[in-house]
Amino acid sequence: MSVREINFDGIIGPSHNYAGLSLGNLASARNAGAVAHPRAAALQGLEKMRGNIRLGLAQGIFLPQWRPDVAWLTKLGTDVGDADPHIRAAAMSASSMWAANAATVSPASDTADGRTHLTVANLVTMPHRSHEWPQTLAQLRIAFSDARAFSVHDPIPAPFGDEGAANHMRLAERHDQPGVEVFVYGRSGGAFPARQHREASKAVARIHGLNPARTLFVEQSEAAIAAGAFHNDVVAVANERVLFTHEQAFADKDAFYADLRAALPCVEIVEVPASAVSLADAIKSYLFNAQLVTLPDGGPSTSLGTGMALILPTEARDTPAVWTWLEQMIAGNGPIRRIIPVDVRQSMANGGGPACLRLRVVADPLDIDPRFLVDEAQLDNIAQIVSQYWPESIAPQDLSDTRLIARIEQSWLTLVDHLQLSGDLSP
Repeated sequence: MSVREINFDGIIGPSHNYAGLSLGNLASARNAGAVAHPRAAALQGLEKMRGNIRLGLAQGIFLPQWRPDVAWLTKLGTDVGDADPHIRAAAMSASSMWAANAATVSPASDTADGRTHLTVANLVTMPHRSHEWPQTLAQLRIAFSDARAFSVHDPIPAPFGDEGAANHMRLAERHDQPGVEVFVYGRSGGAFPARQHREASKAVARIHGLNPARTLFVEQSEAAIAAGAFHNDVVAVANERVLFTHEQAFADKDAFYADLRAALPCVEIVEVPASAVSLADAIKSYLFNAQLVTLPDGGPSTSLGTGMALILPTEARDTPAVWTWLEQMIAGNGPIRRIIPVDVRQSMANGGGPACLRLRVVADPLDIDPRFLVDEAQLDNIAQIVSQYWPESIAPQDLSDTRLIARIEQSWLTLVDHLQLSGDLSP
């Protein structure tokens, strides 16, 4: 089998809840205290994966993390019963489902040693996510254990915040060709923190052995962060030769575009003007937090070859300015030929769209542990477990309920056992 792009989606965990823990994430803050529906959330995520497979795309999974994170609470000198409510909620967070924050990935064609490199994100800016990386790293080391093909790295040390692929883009003529890697960092976001540090991005690039001439470090605009674009993937997304971006995504877009065109002359920049779609509408609809994917042979094509599809949340269809612009775009002859709305409303209500839910890895599937790759039949089996074991609903005040905690733990154990990973992953 040859090298191809694989989307690894995080399975939404049984402790999915709305505690409003993510400063700068407007959806998370808006829905704080609401009742969440873990079962529906996980089934929505699985259905999105099923849709990708039907498009002919390769699909992988990452498992939810063990919750509550008792080891983290112990380090804080407390436990689930005695912890302050915000600390208990952080220990119960299911936000590892947003696999775009799992790691930064550089394919073998970009690296000095010819291996695919993955650096697990430290996520130090947000307490509820800062304790995810050990369990994420454990899964990465299993899924990508073939040392001939992969190199998996520890996180960048604090205090340099690293948010993974959510602030990283890669452009290339084709996935299997050498690319240009773009690291997007922030300096200021007004009242909100800039989560990605420039020094963290530079460290990842060095560790991955990237060619400096084909590596760009670009500042996200303060306006975008202040408007609620806490990650770059809320205002821009790239795929192969195409950059799809909001006009106000970057601090100095003209310099970035010039550098990108110099490094990759075939690049096509599809810019959505603020006059057509405001930052507020872009962020509310998660227009750019979409999966921009290359359709396999047989899909709609352009003069440059096979076309692309934009897999975006149904909220984009519900936002008139966004949907009007999208319809005008696909009526032309640009590289994006299809728009595919998907229902991930439970994830969206906590601030994560289709792009948040997946980590892109360009590799040969034969080099990956097969337990992390899925087809429709395997998704059906996982969906049966979710339907039987995942809680139907969770309110914030439920997080200290010992019966709920026992159910969450049993749900995780059942899924891990089904995937034959119980001997490799421990609570």
